[in-house]
Amino acid sequence: MSGNSAPERIHLEANGIDFGALAWGPVDGRPVILAHGYPDTAWTWRHLGPTLADAGFRAVAPFLRGYGPTGPAPDDSYLVADVVADLVAIRDAIGAGPGTPLIGHDWGAVAVWELASSKPDAFGPKVAMAVPPPSVLIDVWRSADSFPVGLRQLRMSWYFLLNQFGFTEALQSRMIPRLWRDWSPGYPADEDLARVFESLPDRSHRRAALKYYRDNLRGGFTALAKISPRAPVLYLHGTADGCGQVALGRFAESGLPPGSRFEAVEGAGHFLQLEDPERIANLTLEWLA
Repeated sequence: MSGNSAPERIHLEANGIDFGALAWGPVDGRPVILAHGYPDTAWTWRHLGPTLADAGFRAVAPFLRGYGPTGPAPDDSYLVADVVADLVAIRDAIGAGPGTPLIGHDWGAVAVWELASSKPDAFGPKVAMAVPPPSVLIDVWRSADSFPVGLRQLRMSWYFLLNQFGFTEALQSRMIPRLWRDWSPGYPADEDLARVFESLPDRSHRRAALKYYRDNLRGGFTALAKISPRAPVLYLHGTADGCGQVALGRFAESGLPPGSRFEAVEGAGHFLQLEDPERIANLTLEWLA
């Protein structure tokens, strides 16, 4: 693996937004788009990006709307549907087509699930990391066997409710390091935390990052609950994930579209692409092939 390879820093005009992005690999390589989540940045792909480049891909990892150097959304909307529209526009901006692979982690994974549901042919091979199809978070309450999983997940998701309040912006310098510690126990996140705070330098950017939670709970919850993937997805989930239980992935496995694959990554936490980059790279390259 060549995880220390420096990326290109590029800008893309897409969907009315000037996106900053990182890119690895030859310009004429097969395009692949990688979408990060919260509280994270495009730098989360600093291991997988070079590995994809070595395999002949042109890996493009945008900083999602609201994450610097990408600015806050002009329409101040951070619904999953907005992220989906951004990713399709970014695909077009780099001259790629519907066969382009898409890889997402956290909120980026939610966008993958939504695209597999509403626009299954907009991208090629799809990889979702650390987050199951959102409907699973409702389905676990419908069975006595899975009810304890729902209760535990409710306790683990305390941050989701706290992020609904306006005072949370002022708490990010304390909350974000705690989330990384809780979600990926034992992982040394100093480099990643520096990148996150570099990407969220002021109140407007921090508010934007938190609006993913506010907009999708208040105005987009029904749409999230209806996500039903119709295209095959490789779904990876760490067994030590402190954000979402791997049990959610195992619960979701039987309902994935035909041709999908669920893989529990032993010992990895929420940021599995950083904690076990070689295993994630091997699984991803196998899927893309």
